[in-house]
Amino acid sequence: MTWFPEFGQVIHEAAHLGQLDHLEAAGAALHSGDPTRLLEAFPGGVRIDDPRFGRVEGDAALNEFCESSDRWLREHAGRPSPVAVTNGRSRVVGEFDLELTEAGRTFVLPVAVVVEPRRTTRGVWIRIYHSQWPLLGRHVVRPPLLAADPAVEESDIVGEYQAALATGDAERITATFEPDGCFREPAGPQFRRCGTDVLREFFSLFFSAGGGIVLEHCTVTEDGVRTALEFNAVRWGGHDLPPQAGIAVYERGPTGKLHEARVYDDVEGPVESS
Repeated sequence: MTWFPEFGQVIHEAAHLGQLDHLEAAGAALHSGDPTRLLEAFPGGVRIDDPRFGRVEGDAALNEFCESSDRWLREHAGRPSPVAVTNGRSRVVGEFDLELTEAGRTFVLPVAVVVEPRRTTRGVWIRIYHSQWPLLGRHVVRPPLLAADPAVEESDIVGEYQAALATGDAERITATFEPDGCFREPAGPQFRRCGTDVLREFFSLFFSAGGGIVLEHCTVTEDGVRTALEFNAVRWGGHDLPPQAGIAVYERGPTGKLHEARVYDDVEGPVESS
């Protein structure tokens, strides 16, 4: 991942949750196009967890991360398109489709960015999620970034979706979607499944390994339309998984059911639809 105006806008939105000087300095970083100026906005420190670069902390590491990722983005002719921003009380979640070109092949990498200001320390933690599949042609296990929080609970239709996911009930989970609702896999928009019949078939395949998908729930960010859930995937059907970090965003439609579910992780389970 790298710095681009749309990404900076999410950080600027998150700065509203902190002090006024956070907001002003984050705005300066956004308009200057210089992500290292985030250190002015968040003097308590900038921590970044990125699937490709790992953990980034400290001034020197932030500079190296910014330079390397900026070069990588230029080499791949990266063009980001915003998908949605979910503003919660403690953090902001931004979603992007990042168009990349490599060896004459153009593809889209779905990316989610969680920006969580730390008010007591005046720092910020930026957690970036995406699959490695579009880049490498294979999955890469990503250890948890967060601990499970037993107090985390999703509201209304998202809670129903999670219950159906955990038990592996294809009919029940399909019923949480609008008739034209969609599920988008982490590997890209070409793996987007829409409509009741298609979703029923898709989830029936996913649950054919003998049960549901069990997630440890870590944080929930809600704005009334979207719910973003950071999780650790720990079990798929009858198979234990090495705990793996991810995030899913659930967007409600006009009736309150799910218009779209978008997942950002790199989990390789016993059943792969693609």
